[in-house]
Amino acid sequence: MTDTPDQWIIIAIVTVIILSGFGFIRLIRACDAANDIDWGGRWINRLDGLNRLFCRHFHRLQYETLKIPDKGGVIMVSNHVSGLDPLLLIAASKRPLRFMIAKSEYDRFGLTWLFRAVGCIPVARDRRVEGAFRSAVRALEAGEVLAMFPHGRIQLDSEPPIKLKAGAVKLAQMAGCPIYPVRIEGVLGKGMVILAPFLPSRARLYSLPPITCDQDETEQCLAKVANSISSPVVRG
Repeated sequence: MTDTPDQWIIIAIVTVIILSGFGFIRLIRACDAANDIDWGGRWINRLDGLNRLFCRHFHRLQYETLKIPDKGGVIMVSNHVSGLDPLLLIAASKRPLRFMIAKSEYDRFGLTWLFRAVGCIPVARDRRVEGAFRSAVRALEAGEVLAMFPHGRIQLDSEPPIKLKAGAVKLAQMAGCPIYPVRIEGVLGKGMVILAPFLPSRARLYSLPPITCDQDETEQCLAKVANSISSPVVRG
């Protein structure tokens, strides 16, 4: 009996499926191995591992593990240069991060399930924010890490400086927790949101000394935060 072209096509398709299956299994194992923290579910943990592999290899992320306490409520603040920034912070953290994000982003089609799974807190910019603040304070009092971009939008070093939003400082004062600044540098897709993760970078994260705000006025503490995250790190 002679093999027909259709039979060879079927064999080729089955072979591709089998090889793809083996590749998928290897990827899952690599994600499991790269995952460093527990987000509360197997698949979200695997996404954490995938993100760490993506940032380390595609974006050549270099960092020291972010110097935040092993437990207790913490606010992490960072400069904001692109849509890649949250992925870099998560990849460098030894604890799960909860982000405060605009509700318009939280409701983006196809992503709400992910934002909900990682505990993002939506903030409606055109409405009162007390509800989001209460959720944030509860998270801090429960010992979680809240990550924020106090510029409120993408802000590049080449642009005129803008005043930071006071939310991070007010939350630190309300919850009595420290602020840990992080400086992001080396992102190729600066100024971009959706495209930035797809442009290979030489990303660098610098974990900077913590700031306490309990004895300072809001404006004084805000100035400390601004000085910390807005200035390029001088390399020795």
